[in-house]
Amino acid sequence: MAWFKRKERKFKDPQKKTIPDGLWGKCPSCSEIIYKPELEKNLSVCHHCNHHFRVTPELYVNLLLDEKSKKKYFSNISSIDFLNFKAKKSYKDQIVDNKKKTNQSDAIQVFEGLINTHEVILGIMDFQFIAGSMGSVVGEIVSRSIVLAGKKNRPFILICSSGGARMQEGAISLMQLAKTSTQLAKFSKEGGLFIPILTDPTTGGVTASFGMLGDLILAEPGALIGFAGPRVIKQTIGQDLPKGFQRSEFLLQKGFIDHIVDRKNMKEKITTIISLLK
Repeated sequence: MAWFKRKERKFKDPQKKTIPDGLWGKCPSCSEIIYKPELEKNLSVCHHCNHHFRVTPELYVNLLLDEKSKKKYFSNISSIDFLNFKAKKSYKDQIVDNKKKTNQSDAIQVFEGLINTHEVILGIMDFQFIAGSMGSVVGEIVSRSIVLAGKKNRPFILICSSGGARMQEGAISLMQLAKTSTQLAKFSKEGGLFIPILTDPTTGGVTASFGMLGDLILAEPGALIGFAGPRVIKQTIGQDLPKGFQRSEFLLQKGFIDHIVDRKNMKEKITTIISLLK
């Protein structure tokens, strides 16, 4: 049998069809290949395994607030490098870069608006901005939002997503835990309704403060929720951790959160809670 190479017979490959970059992705949970436009239509939730992808605050704004009802607050408050923090990249440069990347002043946005005609104050943390870390600005904005909700007699809903306290601000960042918790205590004493919604991830100082101080604590499916990360805990105690440790489902079983809510059902669930409790 005679063998030949393609180039010897001068065969030409048919013109290959190119696939535009960025149209396909892989689910980190089930490894399914997903068509990104379809994923976006499904609120960035995998239709195979229900994995909830991390999303920008804009998705929650469009998902929760009634059309043309939003009013933004506290967008002119920005962090400064008051400790002159030095690392591979200076804190000052980090702030500038993250402002450009997110087009926001810091790791939280706050809106006044309607959820199915119910008046609310809605805060949304942004993990894209220095991992959603809580520094002086995030603490100040959360505190002002609580005060605003109290003055207007409206529920305060806060979508949490954070890697913890912002180390570039040292002890100042840790002070925000007490600051926000104190404001929430006053808000609760005056009859205010606070609903935190914990998304992936919610860790560190946010979990240790307002993340776990809600009248009703909700979480998205599969969200990582805890103080220290699983690897740190495993190294500290020298033992293997239970399956699903620090995920929403595990915390629901242990009583740390009250309810797991899919993103597609979030608006209706919040509406029901406000109707019953406010």
